[in-house]
Amino acid sequence: MEAIIPDYVTHYYLASRTPFLNLSDLSEKSLDPVIEHLAAERQSGQTSRVFGRRYMELRRLTEQKLRRLFVEAGGIPLRESPHYFVLGSSSWYQRLAKDTEHVTLDLVDLSEDATSITIPDSFTAMGLGEGFGLHVDPKPHHGKLYRLSELTEVVEQYGMPVDEQVSNYAGYQYGPFEKYIEVQLWADGPVSRFLGA
Repeated sequence: MEAIIPDYVTHYYLASRTPFLNLSDLSEKSLDPVIEHLAAERQSGQTSRVFGRRYMELRRLTEQKLRRLFVEAGGIPLRESPHYFVLGSSSWYQRLAKDTEHVTLDLVDLSEDATSITIPDSFTAMGLGEGFGLHVDPKPHHGKLYRLSELTEVVEQYGMPVDEQVSNYAGYQYGPFEKYIEVQLWADGPVSRFLGA
């Protein structure tokens, strides 16, 4: 059966914040209190997402590799780190935190020059987690970044990940992570109306 490719992307964010806040945009001085606040939210049960200094180290390394591969593939990034989306929607991602809101964009509004795709999320796909205690069984699509124009071919080859329904996120970062296709937007233009002045 042929997979149906969603024609939109979704960015999830907490209702108490504005969309498209990016830890990678923060200075080192600004980062510490934000990481502490995120850890406190996790402790209080508001979110299941895991953050911390090791997370940021892995994130920076992942984004550097992601950006390098995008440039090598002919992409023209206008940001050092991208805005993150899932292809279509993901109830698994939405339920990572309480009071999650979302922004959707039509896929046709994303530029080929400024959009990349990984299967699944870029942390898993870029394959740098082993040094941080995060083992991943390698898949043929890991270690790769795809252009927006390759989406149909990629979904035909690998299919759409299954959107899992789970009630317990404890230790999710250590388990298999083929949950969604991630879309990275390397420009502010399509989301400028959501960004603070």
